[in-house]
Amino acid sequence: MTPAVTAAVLLAAVTHACWNALAHRITDKLVGFTLIAGGGMAIGLVAVPFLPLPAAGAWPYLVASALIHVAYYVLLMRSFRLGDFGQAYPIARGTAPLVVTVLAAVFAHEVPDGWAAAGIAVSCAGLTGVALWGLRGRRPNWAAIGAALATGLSIAAYTVVDGLGVRASGSALAYIAWLMALEGIAIPAYAWYRWRGQFLATVRPFAAVGLLGAALSVAAYGLVLWAQTRAELAPVAALRESSVKLRSCGNNFAAQGC
Repeated sequence: MTPAVTAAVLLAAVTHACWNALAHRITDKLVGFTLIAGGGMAIGLVAVPFLPLPAAGAWPYLVASALIHVAYYVLLMRSFRLGDFGQAYPIARGTAPLVVTVLAAVFAHEVPDGWAAAGIAVSCAGLTGVALWGLRGRRPNWAAIGAALATGLSIAAYTVVDGLGVRASGSALAYIAWLMALEGIAIPAYAWYRWRGQFLATVRPFAAVGLLGAALSVAAYGLVLWAQTRAELAPVAALRESSVKLRSCGNNFAAQGC
């Protein structure tokens, strides 16, 4: 992995943790993810007229990824509702790199060498340690842990699907724009139906925070997709989670009054 790719993935990790933290600040998770998904869709729709169409081979991956991302949003909202952010988030993020390693070996024929495998293991172990630290003195919330693990599996699934898709697309920018446009439909549409006549009044108080989260989300994943065209999927997935340990540790220490 070149220094430029490493820097891009680290920046994506920090940016990703920031938008998740912003989403966590919005008490009603459906409001938060409606704004983030809808904002991402708006960014994608604005961008697509100025970008080439992704190659034909990328479209099955785009459709599959959009569906998986909807499942990811639903599972992440459930994880946030059921459990402590400092517990659920590192479990979800720490599960993904190990699963990506297996899926990338099967579908992309990418088997990490000894050093890369060790780095992936250390990253996942670090995030598991953060989650266990957050459980000190408390009984585990198994429902929250199950939701977080399922979230991690969805992250691994879209990571591999998008890694293959962006490589087939011919343009990382076009791929991320179309992905945001497609995946951003479902959550706002459901919210519009649920809050019939009250949609704008419900989301308006949180619009600034939510739309900032949307912009950060698009930037973070765009960097990851670009990196996936230049490096193997598993090391990118593991490195992406590095700053999450700092974010999660900060939450856990704050919760302990440190």
